Amino acid sequence: MASPLSGLRVLEMGSLLAGPFCGQLLGDLGAEVIKIEPPRQGDPMRQWGHRKVGGRSLWWPIIARNKKSITLDLRKAEGQELAKRLVREVDVLVENFRPGTLERWGLDPKTLLELNPRVIIVRVSGYGQTGPYRNRAGFGSVAEAMGGLRHITGYPDRPPSRIGISIGDALAGTLGALGALAALWHRDYGNGGGQIVDVAIYEAVLAYMESLIPEYALTGYVRGRTGSVLPGVAPSNIYPTADGQWLVMGANADSVFRRLCELMEQPELAEDPRFATHEARGQNMELLDSIIAEWTSKFPIDWLVEALNEAGVPAGKIYTAREMLEDPHFAAREAIVWVNAPGIGRMPMQAVFPKFSATPAQVRWPGPELGEHNREIFCGLLGLSEAELAELAQKGVV
Repeated sequence: MASPLSGLRVLEMGSLLAGPFCGQLLGDLGAEVIKIEPPRQGDPMRQWGHRKVGGRSLWWPIIARNKKSITLDLRKAEGQELAKRLVREVDVLVENFRPGTLERWGLDPKTLLELNPRVIIVRVSGYGQTGPYRNRAGFGSVAEAMGGLRHITGYPDRPPSRIGISIGDALAGTLGALGALAALWHRDYGNGGGQIVDVAIYEAVLAYMESLIPEYALTGYVRGRTGSVLPGVAPSNIYPTADGQWLVMGANADSVFRRLCELMEQPELAEDPRFATHEARGQNMELLDSIIAEWTSKFPIDWLVEALNEAGVPAGKIYTAREMLEDPHFAAREAIVWVNAPGIGRMPMQAVFPKFSATPAQVRWPGPELGEHNREIFCGLLGLSEAELAELAQKGVV
């Protein structure tokens, strides 16, 4: 059965994370994604990752899944001409070079839109295509700090911490994919044409900062680091268990809190003026959390999770990869799939999300070998002869 984006063709330029994650999302949903990589060395993501198997990155099969790899030196005139020919054949171009790079290569949006007036050009960069910081090198970690995330992450008595994944790049890639689809809708159903989608990583982070800006502008309040809690929201924390683990629980709604009190055999807490309302619980968070922690520490985590969920109180374990691979809910929803990756063998990875009832999306193949699809794209799509392709390879263009 067709996937949601079957028939859509995407050309992915750039490397590492933000742009390629945008390409991954579009490919996951069924688009044909043609990824351009530098000849010989390829995308650095082929080498990234804390652990490797057989000298191969375990990150690459995920970030490059459902993509076709071609090699092309965009710094050479012949490579630039081939890139222009490719742009004529695609619906979306995704790039995440530093602003001005495409322009230096003669691949500026004005030129590309003249070649293909219907192409959507998604440009992902640290600070966007305009503004005084546009030319700065923009990695996700710095953009996370500028977008407000770093300042509120961690504990108040320690320096700002980072989240253990490249969240800024992922958020930017997600907004890039969303922007591409919105632009395609306008092109195809709004009597529009091609256009530029300008994604700044710091703005992708800023988009998720809730009411942080008006809280300061209108009340002078600066959100800070609060560890494992949200100010004013209680009980919603992690709590110790009898077997040395940590339980995550959220019971901040009035009705849920009453159910928790009944399970704890302390129903009077729900009527206590210090805890009877959402606002009161927030003001007395530390005291309430200490009462709950004293209760949870008497029971093993499995009993707590079962009892709390049976009582209608959201609660669960803090999962690692081990728990994910062993959990029956993950298995029932096929949230993790196993694929055969070149040079690695059979390996698990997260499935495609969200799920579609009529047009299911899937991992069709893991990250490809470098230049695996050169012949298919250059000869099949662009019409080059085998001799022309061989000559370009000899020159180092592909």
